[in-house]
Formats: sequence, structure tokens, C-alpha cells
Amino acid sequence: MEIQAAEISLVKRDYDEAVDNQEAFHVWASSAMHLVSAVFGENSPHYRNLSIAYRKYAGWARDFLGMSGIFLAAKSDYDGGYLFNLETTISGEIFADFLVAAKNALASNQKDVAAVLACAALEDALKRYASLRELSIEGKAMQEVIKALKAKGLVSGPQKSLLDSMPRVRDAAMHADWQKIYPSRCR
Repeated sequence: MEIQAAEISLVKRDYDEAVDNQEAFHVWASSAMHLVSAVFGENSPHYRNLSIAYRKYAGWARDFLGMSGIFLAAKSDYDGGYLFNLETTISGEIFADFLVAAKNALASNQKDVAAVLACAALEDALKRYASLRELSIEGKAMQEVIKALKAKGLVSGPQKSLLDSMPRVRDAAMHADWQKIYPSRCR
């Protein structure tokens, strides 16, 4: 993006002068909008502001400098680690809610309910983690997801041991095989 932006020179470097390479500007603007959309989403302030500025672009240096500033702000937020995904945040809250509900069920001697809730939360978290790591897990069982994570070295040590036993607990819980569920495995 910086190389493309360098190709957009301003006549006399004056704020009210024209951009002399319109083609290079539109290449840069399209790439900038695509990147901001892909990273932040089309509902983000960065994308909305960039889109508005692009619609208002009339070929003047001030127009390009405004868009460049918006793009640099987005880049700064990304580089600074200020990007967060609302879906990830919400799913983390739901995961926590499931675990709290599982602990409450276990405290009320409802081991079967606790097992179902905990296993559902774990399986969802594993699948989301695998997806974030760009593993192909669509329609795969929990055991296959765990195998894929292990193969890529994304789980290790005590995690491996825990994940080895969880599919058995999950299968017992999801298939109502209640006699195979022990409260100690639901903690």
C-alpha cells in the first residue's frame, strides 16, 4: 500500500492541487478499501469513513490526503492490536456462561446437565479455535478436530491429555449414556 501511495504524486504538493495520477489513486483506493473491509468489516468506522471519502473524491490532493489519513488510522489500530472481533467477544461470553451454568448444575448434583453444557462449550471452542487457525474442520466430529489441532502442534502438554479423554465424556453426554459420566470428569 505504501508503494502504491508513493506513486500518487501531488502537483506542486499543494493541498488544493490535483492528484496527477488518477489511475494509481484508484488502484490504491480500491486496495485500501478492500483491506479495511476484510480486516475491520464494512460496518466499521474505518470502512464507512473511507467509503464516504471515496464517494466524495474529486481528484484533489485534500481528498487523497483525507483517505490516506483514514487508512493510516486503520493501519495504526491494527498494528497496535486494537482490533477485536465482536463475534469472538460474544462467543467468549457465551462460552463463559455455559461453563458457569455447568458448574452450577454440578453443584446442584446435576452431573448429566453439567456434562452436556461443558462438552458443548468445549466442542464449540475447539472448532472456533481450529477455524481461526484456518484448519478445515467443517462437519467434523470433536475427535477429528482434536486430531487436526494436535497434528498442527496447536495443543500440547496437559492440554493433550485432557483432550484425549473429553471425546468419551462428550459422546456419553450427547448420546444420553449417563452411567458413563462421572462428576469428576465434568469439572
